[in-house]
Amino acid sequence: MEIDQLEKIASQVRRDIVRMVHGCQSGHPGGSLGCTDLLVALYFHQMTLNEQDEEAVFDMDGAGEDLFFLSNGHISPVWYSVLARKGYFPVSEMATFRKLDSRLQGHPTTHEGLPGIRIASGSLGQGMSVALGAALAKRLNDDDHKVYCLMGDGEQQEGQVWEAATFAPHHKVDNLIAFIDLNGQQIDGPTVKVMDNRDLRAKYEAFGWEVMDIEQGNDMAAVVKGLAEAKGKSGHGKPVMVLLHTGMGYGVDFMMGSHKWHGVAPNDEQLAAALDQLEESLGDY
Repeated sequence: MEIDQLEKIASQVRRDIVRMVHGCQSGHPGGSLGCTDLLVALYFHQMTLNEQDEEAVFDMDGAGEDLFFLSNGHISPVWYSVLARKGYFPVSEMATFRKLDSRLQGHPTTHEGLPGIRIASGSLGQGMSVALGAALAKRLNDDDHKVYCLMGDGEQQEGQVWEAATFAPHHKVDNLIAFIDLNGQQIDGPTVKVMDNRDLRAKYEAFGWEVMDIEQGNDMAAVVKGLAEAKGKSGHGKPVMVLLHTGMGYGVDFMMGSHKWHGVAPNDEQLAAALDQLEESLGDY
C-alpha cells in the first residue's frame, strides 16, 4: 500500500478515535492519536495477517501470521479502529465503545470474543512478557513470522518490563520486535518529572537488545521505513527494541504535546474542531 493511502487511513483512524471517546465521554485519546501511524503501518503494510480466518484471530499460536500485542491497553481506541478498518469486525461496532455489553471495552479484554484481541491488556508492564511467550511458541513451531509489542514510555517504570528485558536477550528471542511510544507524557505529567526513564537506549543495549530509533513517529514514510529496518535487524540473535518518537495527541492541534489529554474526552465543540482538522477518507461509522 502506498504512503498516501496509509496516510488517508491514518486520518480516518484519528477521526474514529476522537468520535469514539466523545461518544461515551470516556477514554484515552492522546496516546491513541500519537500511535496511529505505527498501527496503521503495521496492520496495512508490514504484518502478514489472517484476519479473515475466524478461528485464527483467536489462536494464541498465530500460526502462519505475525502477531501484535498492545501492552499499554488504555490506547484501545486506536487499536479498535485499525482492527475494524482492517476487517476484523464491523466498522459500525465502534459506536458501542465503552458502553454496556460492548465487546469494545475501555481496555482490551478477551471474554467478549472480539476478533484480533488475544489477551486482556492495560495492567501496565505485562504485555512484553506475553509477547515473549508468543515469540518462543513460534520458534518451537518452526514459524518464522514476527511478534510485535507496543509499550508506553511511562510503562517503563514497571518492574516486570525489566524482567522481560532481561529474559529476551538471554534466550535470544530474535523474532520479537518491541516498541516504546516515546511521547514523554503520562497520566500525571511529563515522564521526566514523574519518574525519569533517563537513557532508554543505553539501558536496553546494556541488557543485550538491538536498539534503533524512529525519530519521526508521526511521519508515515519514516514509520514504514523504520519498520522495514527493524524487521531487517531481527533474526540475528537479539530482540529488537524500537524507540518510537511520537507526539501525544498528534493530528489535533489543541491536544498535541499535553498530558492533559491522556484520558480526557472532548466536548461537542472540541470534537467539531478536531474533526475539522482530520480528513474523512473511508467514511465515518
